[in-house]
Amino acid sequence: MEIERKYLIHQLPENINRYPHYEIEQGYLNTEPVVRIRRQGDEYVLTYKSKGFLSREEYNLPLTKEAYEHMRPKTDGILISKTRYVLPLGQKLKIELDHFHKPYETLYLAEVEFPDEESARKFIPPSWFGKDVTFSAKYQNSTLSRGQGAV
Repeated sequence: MEIERKYLIHQLPENINRYPHYEIEQGYLNTEPVVRIRRQGDEYVLTYKSKGFLSREEYNLPLTKEAYEHMRPKTDGILISKTRYVLPLGQKLKIELDHFHKPYETLYLAEVEFPDEESARKFIPPSWFGKDVTFSAKYQNSTLSRGQGAV
């Protein structure tokens, strides 16, 4: 089960490049339900996600580079690429801050995953976070891949 809140970011934290970061490329084989392939460095993953916003089922299966490259041309729509920064948030949480590349290069989204829905609902975001878009489909990566999302 994935339980997360998602926020627009209008002001980046200072010295963002000092935090661990890496490049992600992901494409969608299907968007309802979500079936996604992702390359993150030298790791390749096939992901299934059920419907939902705050919480939904998520299953990740490892892929080989060859399997990823075989499926990559079969993805629909826009191949999403972004830089992900990982920032600590308290003792147990972390912020995954994504800076998207073309055609969404002005888009910055932050996701915070939680152990349970109660924690997610009680969460008070840092002051540099913008609008809460957890319940907006237009900020889901699967929607962005169809060219129907934000920006």
